This record gives sequence, structure tokens and C-alpha cells, in this order.
Amino acid sequence: MKVSVRILDDWIVVPCKTGQNTVKWLGEEALRRFIKNKANTSSSKEEYTVFELRTAQGRSLLDSDDLVEDVLDDNDFVIAVCSKNGEDEDKPENHRVEDHFDRKLHSPHQFLSLDGYSLSTDDLVQLGKGVYKIKLSEEAWERVRKARGLLEEILSENKVAYGVNTGFGKFAKVIVPADKLRQLQLNLIRSHAAGVGEPLNQMKTRMLMALRINVLAKGHSGITTETLQQYIDAFNASCLPYVPEKGTVGASGDLAPLAHLALGLLGEGKMWSPRSGWADAKTVLEVHGLKPIKLGAKEGLALINGTQLMTSIGVCALERAASIARQADIVAALSLDVLKGTTRAFDSDIHAVRPHKGQQAVAATLRALLHSDYHPSEIAESHRFCDRVQDAYTLRCCPQVHGIVIDTIDFVKGILTTEMNSATDNPMIFPERHEIISGGNFHGEYPAKVLDYLAIGVHELSSMSERRIERLCNPAYNDLPAFLVNDGGLNSGFMIAHCTAAALVSENKVLTHPSSVDSLSTSAGTEDHVSMGGFAARKALTVVEHVEQVIAIELLAACQAMEFLRPLKTTRPLEAVHQLVRNHVKAWDKDRYMAEDIEIATKLLRDEKIWTTVKPYIDDYKGETHADSRVNSPTSSSSAKRMKFE
Repeated sequence: MKVSVRILDDWIVVPCKTGQNTVKWLGEEALRRFIKNKANTSSSKEEYTVFELRTAQGRSLLDSDDLVEDVLDDNDFVIAVCSKNGEDEDKPENHRVEDHFDRKLHSPHQFLSLDGYSLSTDDLVQLGKGVYKIKLSEEAWERVRKARGLLEEILSENKVAYGVNTGFGKFAKVIVPADKLRQLQLNLIRSHAAGVGEPLNQMKTRMLMALRINVLAKGHSGITTETLQQYIDAFNASCLPYVPEKGTVGASGDLAPLAHLALGLLGEGKMWSPRSGWADAKTVLEVHGLKPIKLGAKEGLALINGTQLMTSIGVCALERAASIARQADIVAALSLDVLKGTTRAFDSDIHAVRPHKGQQAVAATLRALLHSDYHPSEIAESHRFCDRVQDAYTLRCCPQVHGIVIDTIDFVKGILTTEMNSATDNPMIFPERHEIISGGNFHGEYPAKVLDYLAIGVHELSSMSERRIERLCNPAYNDLPAFLVNDGGLNSGFMIAHCTAAALVSENKVLTHPSSVDSLSTSAGTEDHVSMGGFAARKALTVVEHVEQVIAIELLAACQAMEFLRPLKTTRPLEAVHQLVRNHVKAWDKDRYMAEDIEIATKLLRDEKIWTTVKPYIDDYKGETHADSRVNSPTSSSSAKRMKFE
């Protein structure tokens, strides 16, 4: 058997003899080979000792006296924790491997069939989460074969086609001889793998790879069936290349990130799998029984020309935006009730005369949660005849502001769904016309623009939420203790939690500046307008993350406010939300470490626990016919001839 051992930044393959070698010997032998390979370098002059060995998968500690065969399998991966020149072995720079990936990824048994035409945003997210493996429809395979057949035919006739037997960009007029076409494609991948920054996480890398496979399945790229199958096999084995998140200008597509993706499949650079952690790509592929790709004519270009980086990250932002938008309505309803607001602003007739789809949907949700007859609220009844005429905009105008967010998300979803199922290569191969045509489908302006729009839209949820947090914390706006805590002065309560919300909202104001209004000419003026869609996607996702955190703070604040209104109760669905939160975060009776509670509340929102708790109540309400609750209220005025609605 053989074991791959990581010593500092290198992987050392160590053959082991059955029944003879211990874990201690494995560490020493790996270190000996490491030093031998580093002869005549500065590393060889430093004294290292192996402090411990841990499995790459799960980081389990290995007992030095155990036989290798008893605790490891053939082709396993092990991390050697080293100390250098007597330095403290616990220093992370000596031995720790940076690994943000989730090692609990399960191996799915279900397959999702891709055809290049019908992939949904939810499907792509599920592929990113590792729920499905990929297979292609037979129709897709046939299209791929036909496109490759035309490409081979054109090559056999010695015709010139961009990217097939020419250089790229500024070098498009340079004809490349037939005996160098494979080297041309390999050079393309290596030179274009020039990204920087943190690597994409596991989910984003899987989404990127799945989306590229879907685009290739359309049959306009000229890829061989063998290369496409190797991409699918790597995806299904969760062999994920190292893809830096920065370096794309979004035209000619996401060249740098997609080149890094391809580089790993060529057996170069770094790659991750649940079994190995990070290792050199060739080793990871071999351990999983996979071979590095050998590129044919045009295949390098077919693998890197397209908008899949910005689109896949954009879809991640989109789906999370839709999730938090649903739950923002619920948290707003809770804040409205504990702040003793009125539901009359959600009257269906008000929204019928301004019939925006999103506005009507939010108003309907708020009525479903706050209907005074179907879901009586003791809190609402306690101030039925107060002298307040109307509520602040962040309470009263939730349908109008939250509503446009929903409509924005719907619009963006339509554009991204089309983009996900579009051929974005150049040149494009049309077998039915026997033509290869150069075009501009790689330009990322569509996803770039809508992702800027998404960031602008979803930000308003946090803008509204932060102002409601202020109303919950500021006794000038309510009958609650300042900052929602007793013994103010001794305790600070939600004072700095509100500051955190304000800081995140302020950051969002900068992050929502559109990336796509910028352009810098590249490739010696050949690519003279670009989309900056990669940055638009990353910014949009960051904005969504901030929105989730702000609404988590509002959720905690609204639940804390309820503690000061007891024994009064809110509506049944909102009581269920309060109980869910209290199952994870206890009420504050004095100051305590708060960051952890915010993180827990944020996770409840990201996991859609708030939505799943309330959805049955909303469905029950909508399943019956209900007249609006039009109870007497200072927020409305009526004549003596007013119709009876109750």
C-alpha cells in the first residue's frame, strides 16, 4: 500500500509494507523523503521533527504505535504536524493547512440529468450542496458529438477558425500550425490561470463546475465527449480544483476562474476532495481513479469562455436573497406587534389600487400573520384605542418597500435562469449550418447588471430593519426599557448590537454602487468593453450576507421586547417564532456575550427555520376566505354610513 503525507506545503508518497510499518515510521520516512527532495535548498538546512500525524479527512489523530495498515487505507492522505528548529509545534505557520471546505460532504446516490436547456436556480444550488451527481441526457450527448464532428471536419479541410487554429485576443490573426494545436490549448489554460484571492468554497466550486457542464451540454462548444465525461466524473467524485475568486473582468467571460477550474482537471495546480483535503491535482485525480484531461483542438477555449463564475455566485446570492426576503416579512410583523403598531395599513383595498405583485404579496403575508380575528393578538388588543394616528414608514410601508425586493428577485431570477441555460462560448459551432461563427455571447453584461440590481434591491430589507431595531431600542419611540434590558447603565443590552446593524447597513451603501457601470479595456484594446460581472456577483452575495445578519439582530431584539410585554401574547404564528428563537437563544436578564447569539439567529434564518415555522400558519390562512380585519382604529376614519365588514 502507499500513503500520501503532507509535509509543510509538499505531498510525499510513501510506500508501506504490510504488517511492518507503524504510524511513527510513516512520519519519519515521509520527513526523510521530504528533506531528500529539498536537498540544496534552505528547507534542507533546517531541522524538522514530526510532532503528530492526522488524517486529511476529519483531522483524526493517529497513534504513533499503530500499524499503518490497521488505521489507514491504500492511497489515504495524512497531514504531518511538524515543528522546526525547536519552535513551538503549535504555531499554525509550521503545520496547519488552510481548509475552509466541509469534510462532511455525503456522496449522493441521486442523479440530476442536464441537457443545457432546463437547469433551474434551485437545481444549481442543490448541485452545489452535493445533493445530486450529474449525468447528461442522450440528446445532449448527441449534440456534443455533432459539434465535435463539424470541428474535426473543418480542421481536416485546413480551414481557419478563431481559437481553433489561431491565437487568442490580440493574437487572433496568428495562424498556428496543426502540430501545435494541442500545445496551443494547453498554453491557453496555463497562461489564463492567473487569478488571485481566496479559493471559492466547496459549494461555489461545485456550482461553477456544474454550470460549465450544463453549458457544454448544449452542443455549441466543440468539446469531445471524452473531455466532457471527465468533467462529469470529477464533479461526481467531488474532486474540486483550486479556483481563486478574483481576476475576472467578465468579458471575454470569466476566463481566469474557468482556467483554474480546467487546470485542476489537467492534473496541474491544487485540488480538494473529501478524502484528501488539499493536495496536488494529479495525485487527487489518481486516488479517485481519474486521469488528467488531454486537450484536443479548441477544447481549452471551450472550457474557459463563458459567464459561469458570475452566474453561479449570482445564483447563490439570488437564492439566499429570496430566502431572507420571505423571512424579513415575518420579523417585521413581529416588530410591528411588539411596537404596538396597526395592521390597517395592510388593508387589501389599499394594495388593490396600487397592484404591484410584490407589494400585494407582502401585504397578504402580513395580514396572514397579524389578522386580528384569525390570529388574535393580546398585544394588539391592549392598545386598540390609543391616540396614535399612524405608524412610522418602516412599519407602515413594509409592503411597498419589501414588495419591490420580491419583484426585483423575480426579475433577476428570470435573467439568470436564461443565462444558466445559454451557450456563452466563442466561436459558436452550429452543426446544422455547417458553420463556426465568432460572436459575443461571452459578454457578462446581463448577469452583471441584474446582480447590481439585486444588491440594490435586497439592501433595502436591511435598511428598513435597522430603523426598526432603532425603534425597538430607543425608549423615545416605545414603552420598552432602553436598549431592551433592565438596570440600564449597569447593563448595555442591545446598544452595540444596534451599532453592528448600523455598520452593516452603512457598508451595504458602498457595496451597492454598481460594478457594471465600470469598464476597462483589456487585451491590447481588443476587448474594449467589459462587464465587471464577477465583482458584481461577489458584492451581491456580501450584501445578502449583511442583510441576513441585520435581520437576525432585529429578530433577537423583537423577541427580547416581547419579554417586557408578558403576560400578553402576540399572534399564534409569531408566538411560534418566539418559541423557536428561545429554544436556541435565552432571553437577556443581564448583559452577556452577544456575538454568539447573533450567529445562532443568523443560522436560523439561513436554514429557513423561521420560514418553515410560520409557513403552515400562512398556508392555513390562505386556504380559507377571510375578510380583512377592519376593526375600529385611530388610523382610519369612516362616515356613519360605513359598511359593516365584520
